[in-house]
Parts: sequence; structure tokens; C-alpha cells
Amino acid sequence: MVFLILAIVSSSLISVLMRFSSNKISSELSMLSANYIVCAFLGVIFADFDVFPYKANSFSVTLFLGIITGALYLISFILLQKNTVKNGMVLSSVFIKLGLLVPMVLSVFLGEMPLPLQIAGFIIAIGAIILINLKNDERKKRSFGLGLIVLLLAGGCADAMSKVYEYIGSIALSSQYLIYTFFTAFLICTFLAMLKKECPGKREMFYGFFIGIPNFFSSKFLLAALNELPAVVVYPTFSVATILIVTLTGTVVFREKLNKLQWFAMLLILCALVLLNIS
Repeated sequence: MVFLILAIVSSSLISVLMRFSSNKISSELSMLSANYIVCAFLGVIFADFDVFPYKANSFSVTLFLGIITGALYLISFILLQKNTVKNGMVLSSVFIKLGLLVPMVLSVFLGEMPLPLQIAGFIIAIGAIILINLKNDERKKRSFGLGLIVLLLAGGCADAMSKVYEYIGSIALSSQYLIYTFFTAFLICTFLAMLKKECPGKREMFYGFFIGIPNFFSSKFLLAALNELPAVVVYPTFSVATILIVTLTGTVVFREKLNKLQWFAMLLILCALVLLNIS
């Protein structure tokens, strides 16, 4: 449970720092590149600088899954940007958060059956995710189609890769897995930034550095949590607890106001957390 709590805190820090940087940078891709290279470097440190352990039995699997995960990270981010423009921030945010359905289904398929109360907690969590993203001025119905479904699947698959690695990878090479993941994301992100002719400035490097630290530890602690707790508990708890912390931080630090429906969603999140962690 300690690793899950640390993963939640780290994930929350990412969102808070991203919120701080939102109006202070000119190139989001450049900031992400800086973030990913910091993550990769931290992975190198935790791997004791053994970046390519060729002789390890699971090396090829670790390298392959790391590359796939890194690509999915960037694809999810790009799809989120495009859907935000086309379908609005609310629908896009809801659908990428609902991506937790993918690792949940995968976990059940792998034999991790949740208890009835945990299923109830999961359903409540899904409802809370939808409610917490509703705002008074953004309740207009929008048409949505394939783009949002692809966003849900891409985001869900990116999240599910941690479970895939936990299932077929080697815990001894988890740091190498993170190196390949973040370095792949760095290469793709840098290439896209170059295509757009976006150059990193001091602010992009500054915020990228500080976002990269919790970003790395969020992934590392999530992997560790999956090794000690069922994924049917880890994923929904990780998602809704992060939302809870980020939302409360937004109201206290950034003076963001919640409507009554969103406060009700916060109460639902607390109930969901209790039910999800009943064993």
C-alpha cells in the first residue's frame, strides 16, 4: 500500500506542476522532451548505469515493451490535444481517465477477479470521474465519435503496459524498462518539436526538469504497487485518488471553484476509495 500511496502523490505532483507551467511556457513539446530525458536519466541511475543488460533473460522483452509504452505515452498526449480542440476539454478529460477500463479488463482476463464491493467501488469511481469533469459552463452536448474512443483506448493501453510488464517482464529490470519507455518518448517528442521548429527555452527546461522527477517516480512506484496489490485495486485507486488530491489542490492553491455536482463527486470518490480497498 505504501508504494501505491507514493505513486498517487507523485502523479498528483505532475498535474500540479503542469498547472503551474501552463501559462509560463511557449513550447509544450519541448517541456515534455526535457521531462522525458530527466525520467530516462533517473532510470539510468536506479539501474546502476547498466542500461543494456544483454545477458538478462528478459532483456528483449523489456526493451520491446519499453519502446511500445513510450510510443503510447506520446500518442495519448497527442490524441488528448487533438480531441480537446475538436470535442472540448471536458469530454476529452473524461475519456482519457476512463481509459482505466482497459487495464481493469486486462486484469480480470489475467485472473484477478474483484470482490463485489470492489466492483461497486469501481462503478462509483467511474461515475465520480464523469461528474468531477462537469462544469456549469461546459454542459452543452457535443457529438463525439471515433476520436474519443481511440483516445480512451490509447490512454488505457498506455496505463495497461505497467500490468503487462508486471505479468511477463522481470522486476529486476524494471528500471531498464522505464529507461526505454522514457527515452523512446523523448526521441519521438523531440522529433515532433523539431518538425514544428519549437526550441526549448529556459522555462521549458526548468519545468520539464521538475515535472520529470515525480513523473519517473509515479511510474516506478506504480510498478512496485502492481507487484504487491491486485491491479483491480491499484488502477482505480490510483486514478480517483489522484483526481481527489489534484482537485482539492486546485481549490486551495489555485482558487478554483467547484459546483455542487463536483463536490458530490468528491464524496463519491471517498466512498469508492473505501470500497476499492476492502479485501
